This record gives sequence, structure tokens and C-alpha cells, in this order.
Amino acid sequence: MIHPTRTNLLLIREKALSVNNSIRILKARKQALTREFLETTRPFLRSREEIRARYGKALAGLALSLGHEGREGIGSIVAAAARDFRIDITEKGIWGLKYMEISSHDSPVRDPAGRGYDYLPTTTHLDDCILQFEKILESMIELAAFEGKLKRLGDEILKTTRRVRVLEERILPGLTLQIRAISEHIGEREREAFCRLKHFKGRRSSSG
Repeated sequence: MIHPTRTNLLLIREKALSVNNSIRILKARKQALTREFLETTRPFLRSREEIRARYGKALAGLALSLGHEGREGIGSIVAAAARDFRIDITEKGIWGLKYMEISSHDSPVRDPAGRGYDYLPTTTHLDDCILQFEKILESMIELAAFEGKLKRLGDEILKTTRRVRVLEERILPGLTLQIRAISEHIGEREREAFCRLKHFKGRRSSSG
């Protein structure tokens, strides 16, 4: 039990005010992070659906292309179209939360003339198949960026929620009880002092 003095009462009240301010700031931070989480979730879900749809279409196009071009023809085209592909990773932040954002250095989707092979004699099935796979790569890069960001946001939202709960359910109630106990003790002590003073004055009046 803290010594029940007015000085300690003022100190605990200041601490309770500080805790309330911390709760308000943490709740605002949680709200901002949750809003960012929801905004990031929408394109994340769209990207997953796009990859699933494009993958089925790309596999169907690849099967048709193999029938027309043959495995050797497809193999030589793949070798001619191969390229170094760079990924850029940059650090970003929101409300003090750091996360890594992934982006492609060059666009995954190329013009047919820029793929490194003679596309004029090939079938439209092959061209469309390659386009679908390039778009799948583009969507997977976006998906990787979303997954990293969502994980960091989700972890931080949970951590902030726990901090708010500890402050609201443990720290603040404890301070409130201390404030009440010290206030009651000081009030009782003042009432006793007032009664003694009144009794003393009464005795002086009667003796005079």
C-alpha cells in the first residue's frame, strides 16, 4: 500500500491520466492499422482469385501449344524467352510499423516482340499462354507484397489489442482503487482532525 498522502494521490492521478492517454493513442493506432489491414485485404483476395483463374487458362493454352509446337519447339522458345528478373524490396512504415514492400524492377508482362523469339510463326495459343504465365508472375509478386504487409499488420494489431487490454483491465483499475483508497483515507483523517478541533474549541468555550 502506497503511503496515503496528498503528494502520492497527485502522483497516482497523473499516472492514471497518462495511462488513459496511452489507451487513447493505442486505440487510434489500432483503428488506423485495422483500416489499412482491411484495405490491403481486398486486393490480396482479388490477386488470389486472378492467379487461380489465370493458371487454369494458362495450362489449357500450354496443352494446346504443345500439340501445335511440340516439346522441342516449346523448349527452344522457353530458352530464347528466358531473362534475368529483378525484384525490388523497400522498407515502408505506417504508424511506426515497419514492413517490407516487394515490387518488380521490370514489368513481368512483355510485348510479344520483346520476348526474344520469332512470334510470327507461332500460334495464338502459345502467345496467349505466355501472356497468362507472365500475368501470373505479376500477380504473385503483388501477392507476396500483400502477404508480408498483412502478416505485419495482423501481428501488430494483436499486439496493440493486448496492450490496450492490459492497461484497461489491469493497470487502470489498480490505479483507480489506489486513488479511491488514498482519497478515503485522507478524507477520514480530515474528518477526524475536524472533529478533534471542534471538540477542542467546545471545551475551551465551556471552560471560559
